[in-house]
Amino acid sequence: MTGGFRELTRYKQQLEESECIELLKNTKRGVLSVLGDNGYPYGSPINHYYDEESGKIWFHGGKAGHKVDAMRNCDKVSFCVMDEGRHAGDEWFLTFRSVIVFGRMELIEDWDTIAGISRKLSYKFTDDDAYIDEEIRKSGPGTLMYALTIENMCGKLVRER
Repeated sequence: MTGGFRELTRYKQQLEESECIELLKNTKRGVLSVLGDNGYPYGSPINHYYDEESGKIWFHGGKAGHKVDAMRNCDKVSFCVMDEGRHAGDEWFLTFRSVIVFGRMELIEDWDTIAGISRKLSYKFTDDDAYIDEEIRKSGPGTLMYALTIENMCGKLVRER
């Protein structure tokens, strides 16, 4: 283990850091896992924004609920994304890339940060500024932003067969 994190067993399938970042930037959704109630892991699908400048992954959601309660109790989380995969020639199996990130989550309640990151996140889905402005105006006051500081990131190429 390096820095308290395990090394990839199938190291020949490991992705370069640049490929991991490209996946984080271009995938729209992943699964965020937290330490939930009674010590059970709690994973939920969520959209995200990877900010190259800060190196953080940003999420948004409601101000209350299982996920927020869990992050308030323990800031350690994991986040996993994967691409759509592809078939090599006429093979039946998929080959895809995945990235798992471990890090610590910070809950952000600053309105300017919420509005700015919400806008950047929205551009992954639409470039309709009027729609984005209305959504931020309407939903912003009930939104909490989460910033994931990456402590460990590992990606790999997976062949399903």
